Amino acid sequence: MARILVLYYSSYGHTAQMAEAVAEGVRDAGGEAVIRHVAETAPQEVVEAAGFQKMEGHTCIGGPDELAEYDGIVVGTPTRYGRMTSQMASFWDQTGGLWQKGALIGKVGAAFTSTASQHGGQETTLWSVLNNLLHMGMTVVGLDYGFDGQMGVDEVHGGSPYGATTIAAGDGSRQPSEIDLSGARYLGKRVAQTAAKLHV
Repeated sequence: MARILVLYYSSYGHTAQMAEAVAEGVRDAGGEAVIRHVAETAPQEVVEAAGFQKMEGHTCIGGPDELAEYDGIVVGTPTRYGRMTSQMASFWDQTGGLWQKGALIGKVGAAFTSTASQHGGQETTLWSVLNNLLHMGMTVVGLDYGFDGQMGVDEVHGGSPYGATTIAAGDGSRQPSEIDLSGARYLGKRVAQTAAKLHV
């Protein structure tokens, strides 16, 4: 059984919802899903002024060394100007020791994100995550076109060949749609299936 970490940061709950859907997909494929979030690094006054939600219901990851315990890692972060949040970047900036040891080489990785607008930098944010995974020597899985939900144009929705996505609207009022959540489930399933095939 593949053991998959779903590691995320979420300011307003959208990315947390996507993390839950990714985990569902992992479990659907017969894998074990563990959900963790990275620590909040913004000053408390910023958190309060911006109305950030607490990442309740999931445990904060203990540190970078925990990454080596998993067969696959799916990373989720909202976008900040077309790249991952500083909270997620701060976590990955601490993984130099894992890189030196080659601790993540051959493990499976993937990404998901949330943006305020349809063209708010989803793909560049996904790439900002995937760059880290590739430097770690991980085997990257995208949201392939086997998930055809990303192909429709009848409604606004997320989805990219680089990973699962959702759109929150500028005021955060839009919640992940069923298409968005289905894409996240599909991604989780594909990561678990790939990790199971590569697992020795």
